[in-house]
Amino acid sequence: MLKGFRDFILRGNVVDLAVAVIIGAAFGAITASFTADIITPMISALIGAPDFSTLVIHVPVLHHVAPPPNPLPPNYVAPGEIRIGKLLNAAINFLLVAAAIYFCVVMPMQYLLKKFNPPAAEPPPNKECPECLSAIPVAAKRCAHCTQPVA
Repeated sequence: MLKGFRDFILRGNVVDLAVAVIIGAAFGAITASFTADIITPMISALIGAPDFSTLVIHVPVLHHVAPPPNPLPPNYVAPGEIRIGKLLNAAINFLLVAAAIYFCVVMPMQYLLKKFNPPAAEPPPNKECPECLSAIPVAAKRCAHCTQPVA
């Protein structure tokens, strides 16, 4: 049992995945900070709000709600409030992470794969033999299958 577990842990894919998760978490922290400290203030300067997390949509409450506890819990959301700003912050963060992964990982890998694995040459175009309907090269003068002359 322990030998199987050891073989599983030391397999290359598991170690690579663990490294990717750790780097991804660190990269996520960097992009979250970049979003919260640079991008969001620049965009919010245009709309006048200090942070997107304060953007709230108020909807009418159609039933009686008990008064909130005193003091308010840290993640308390008042009835009838939709905090759209936090979703906007998360969407900006997601777009930044996706752009960074695309431009820093996907595009360089595509370039390297294209450089080391050139596209395969296309096979010569074929035509059909009028007698046996098999595929033969365009330059052929006789069918290789039925030996009929081909124009």
